[in-house]
Amino acid sequence: MSIRMPEPDQAVLARRASIVADLRRIVPGEGVIDSAAEMRPYESDGVTAYRQLPMVVVLPDTTEQVSQVLRYCHQHGIKVVPRGSGTSLSGGALPLADGVLLGLGKFKRIREIDFDNRAVVTEPGVTNLAISQAVAHAGFYYAPDPSSQIACSIGGNVAENSGGVHCLKYGMTTNNILGCEIVLMSGEVLRIGGKTAETCGYDLMGIITGSEGLLGVITEITVRILRKPETARALMVGFHSVEAAGECVARIIAAGIIPGGMEMMDKPAIHAAEAFVHAGYPLDVEALLIIELDGPGVEVDELILRVETIAKGCGQATLQISTSEQERLLFWAGRKAAFPAVGRISPDYLCMDGTIPRARLPEVLTRIRQLSEKYGLGVANVFHAGDGNLHPLILYDANKPGEMDKAEAFGADILRCCVELGGVLTGEHGVGVEKRDLMPDMFSAVDLAQQQRLKCAFDAQGLLNPGKVFPTLHRCAELGRVHVHGGKLAFPDIPRF
Repeated sequence: MSIRMPEPDQAVLARRASIVADLRRIVPGEGVIDSAAEMRPYESDGVTAYRQLPMVVVLPDTTEQVSQVLRYCHQHGIKVVPRGSGTSLSGGALPLADGVLLGLGKFKRIREIDFDNRAVVTEPGVTNLAISQAVAHAGFYYAPDPSSQIACSIGGNVAENSGGVHCLKYGMTTNNILGCEIVLMSGEVLRIGGKTAETCGYDLMGIITGSEGLLGVITEITVRILRKPETARALMVGFHSVEAAGECVARIIAAGIIPGGMEMMDKPAIHAAEAFVHAGYPLDVEALLIIELDGPGVEVDELILRVETIAKGCGQATLQISTSEQERLLFWAGRKAAFPAVGRISPDYLCMDGTIPRARLPEVLTRIRQLSEKYGLGVANVFHAGDGNLHPLILYDANKPGEMDKAEAFGADILRCCVELGGVLTGEHGVGVEKRDLMPDMFSAVDLAQQQRLKCAFDAQGLLNPGKVFPTLHRCAELGRVHVHGGKLAFPDIPRF
């Protein structure tokens, strides 16, 4: 493991047997796993390059049990790593050798479907796709749809603020969450938000969504559901250059057209996806755009004509329009399966997640090609073109000495490039351990300290998911110190309480 994690607390490890026994009293039956062989499935999340067995795995199935486990760990100074389905692509659920891995896999019930208020109340272990399936009979669906939606849990989506192919028009998870029940490290249970779109006071939902398990453990979520659009059709447009495809994306948005989804793949990704899914992708193009337009039928027909005109003006090489729902889904099937498809052509790969301004797309792809030559590693690019969220897949072989290190350095350079061009380190996968040490490339020491102060307000001892997000950990007492220079306080005119 090249990612450095906090040193295990030997005093806690020395008490492991008694800790396991205490946890069994809180979560009886098969709710506690402590043998190395049985804990092996929990040693990593979707970033399998980083592995670490937890001290113990606890699988509660009620909010009260979660509360008791956290309260016990808080009282005894034991670290806790929350985990959903384990599909995270940033190492956010990587366990700690001296910590409890708190799995929410048993929280898999949909508690309420409220069509009148267009809301679903669900437990965090329910998969993303299951929510849409539960309301499909009434013509509704849940908009955020990450590619892993068949497996990823809604609780993990909230923790990472997941997106998906439809996030351009319908927003990320944060735009589709109305409320949640969260358990603090102290064991206190809070209810935030509800079925109404607006609540008074601080935007606590905005803080919780994307907090990567650092602030609390989510045990219930209220999501917004939407009516399915009357019509949805997809265009598949090929280009002889990535630059032309990027120009097409920019012109579509500039024309005031907001597609339901707009995705791009480069040539390596196109070939991998076509060999895997057989979606009918053109193999003689350098870039492929999949553009979905939805809404009333008349509006969709008009938008298709406008997008066709824009694509022709950008020098399209191929253009195909779906003529049936089956064909539309087939267009998307290749894109949705791009990650496993690339896994068939390389022993290993790192999936990066950076975001750039749309106008800089050609520039960053040129830079990625240059870095590929520099490091001698292949790369396939799959990304949400509409909002500039890149997912370069760096191809390597972990069995070859040094290739893992080269892949990590390659990925770090891509993310630095995103920041340099006015973007950010992550779009939807979170920071976790993967991007943790790159945070100073984007934030100043003052910025990072302020972020840690927010964590201190929820978790003063720093026991929830430590070692993630922040490259340098500070004790909350340190962050609260007042600096005195020359016997004088800074800004002495500001009242202090």
